[in-house]
Amino acid sequence: MAKAKLEYIWLDGYKPTQNLRGKTKVVDNFSGKLEDCPMWAFDGSSTEQAEGGSSDCLLKPVALFQDPGRLGNGWLVMAEVLNADGSAHESNGRATIDDDDDDFWFGFEQEYFLWDPEHNLPLGFPPGGYPRPQGPYYCSVGAKNAYGREIVEEHLEMCLEAGINVEGINGEVAAGQWEFQTFAKGAARAGDETWIARYLCERTAEKYGLAINWHPKPLGPTDWNGSGMHANFSNTALREAGKKETYDKICQAFEPRINEHISVYGHDNDKRLTGLHETQAIDKFSYGVSDRGASIRIPIATVDSGWKGWLEDRRPASNADPYKVAAEIVTTVKSVG
Repeated sequence: MAKAKLEYIWLDGYKPTQNLRGKTKVVDNFSGKLEDCPMWAFDGSSTEQAEGGSSDCLLKPVALFQDPGRLGNGWLVMAEVLNADGSAHESNGRATIDDDDDDFWFGFEQEYFLWDPEHNLPLGFPPGGYPRPQGPYYCSVGAKNAYGREIVEEHLEMCLEAGINVEGINGEVAAGQWEFQTFAKGAARAGDETWIARYLCERTAEKYGLAINWHPKPLGPTDWNGSGMHANFSNTALREAGKKETYDKICQAFEPRINEHISVYGHDNDKRLTGLHETQAIDKFSYGVSDRGASIRIPIATVDSGWKGWLEDRRPASNADPYKVAAEIVTTVKSVG
């Protein structure tokens, strides 16, 4: 009788930033289909999601990927957390997305640092000091500029083997800082793919005794760039607009909702959104064509295509929940009508 290993992955209830959790269920004769992944449960009192006297929380499978670490008999099961009565748990950001027809498409640019837990510094930083100033590390080549490439390449391969739509990787402006990009049609699916890619990133680094630092400004108030998760998005209105006025109207809808967006765009994002290092200040809003210092950038490709394309919200931090980011963007864009 064939055995399959199903790795159930979910988000815990820690605040202000949730963590990934995972545990393995061994099943017989698994079909490889999402609908055949059983509901499961876990001890919510150990993840800040329930009290000890009534600790059961449910795991509802929502997306299925092959597990590249267990090829042939392993699967990654992205699950959302439900209360014991089947209602969405308060920590369940996926359940807040209003995109039933998958009209919204999202591309997330996930930045992160490879982190040496022994010295509590990014990979490539000498103990007790700093490497050369940032600049030569962006899209770099060579051992004096690129740190951890073997980990990043292995992560890319794992994502592709899993069936995640990763569209690219690159070294970022600081030593030990990298980025990967995911794209999906459907806001919920985009969140699924980004979370599973994050999970595989953590698991890959774990093999090398390294951690992943998702904090938006892990090096404090210095000239070293922070890490973001720029959210590229479109819906039919943006993809087929054909006129600048549509883009102006949608961008302007974001300004009165600064607080709603920033509230889910990642903890400690104020340390990154300072108005410096290619960011707009956290309490201000702006948009513009090719403006990397704006809250929302209108890509030149959108303009060159006759105002048919997408927008980039540059404010989400690297530690933001892509489900919650997508949910807020969908709500704002839909408010335009």
